Amino acid sequence: MTDEPRNSTQEDAGPDEGRIRRGPDESDSLKYSQEVTSPDDEPERDGRSLVTTHHDVIRQWAEARNATPATVAGSEHDDHLGVLRFDFGDDSDRLRHVSWDEWFETFDERGLNFIFQETRSDGSQSNFFRLENPQREDA
Repeated sequence: MTDEPRNSTQEDAGPDEGRIRRGPDESDSLKYSQEVTSPDDEPERDGRSLVTTHHDVIRQWAEARNATPATVAGSEHDDHLGVLRFDFGDDSDRLRHVSWDEWFETFDERGLNFIFQETRSDGSQSNFFRLENPQREDA
């Protein structure tokens, strides 16, 4: 995958084809979230918690919020990204921008799920997201 714009016939679902990753330490949030496996999937209702591993769904969600893939500065280890985040333009010195390739490589290597909301229950846009590794209690 590159950081170049995609045409409408290309889709990057990621190695798990957008399906959620399961494990012994998955949270109740994961269990009760609606699974999203395509950019065409719609939330069942406003405020619904959603979950995906689909790269295009995640990228589109972030870009709709003018968010940039980032890591928490100083959390890197052995040339690997540290804590994954998105920069929503808050001018935080704590965040270091990274490429989508780096962000997704780390996301997939760690076996993470992307739990998020499109909208709050009142219909307004939500920036809520959380990354979860269902294999690790401390993820």
